[in-house]
Amino acid sequence: MPAPRTDVPRTGGERELLRAYLEFHRETLASKTAGLDDDDLRQRPAPPSGLSLLGLVRHMAEVERAWFRRVLSAEDVPLVWSSSGDFQEAFAADEASWAEAVEAWQTEISHARRIEAAAASLDVTGVDRRSGEEYSLRRILLHLIQECARHNGHADVLRERIDGATGV
Repeated sequence: MPAPRTDVPRTGGERELLRAYLEFHRETLASKTAGLDDDDLRQRPAPPSGLSLLGLVRHMAEVERAWFRRVLSAEDVPLVWSSSGDFQEAFAADEASWAEAVEAWQTEISHARRIEAAAASLDVTGVDRRSGEEYSLRRILLHLIQECARHNGHADVLRERIDGATGV
């Protein structure tokens, strides 16, 4: 049976709904990895794609860090797994461990929650230093929801190919 996930309210304010949907999708990705060992999580079971569940989790740690800490909070922190700024390096999980990946991901989620909660409104902005473009918290939350949802679709396929589990 899948772990319980955030029950997204049927009504409510914009920020409450965005926050709930993001939590739901974070929890969904976590449920896709539940009960698997490092070898299972490193598998790339859908050739020619090189995606693995472990790589997806590492990637989402980078995404959380980049948008909340680097853009919205303007923290001068490097990416988690790349000193060159290449987001794709997070997907290279052949030698990675679940413990390392989930710790990094949960750490970045904690930072993201703190930064989001401290923002006065959804209109608070930050600047992407790579592009120089300004992004609102609203846009960042929507992007994270989209990013998680898209990768949850990938995770559905990967998990089913690993052990036949569906609906997790």
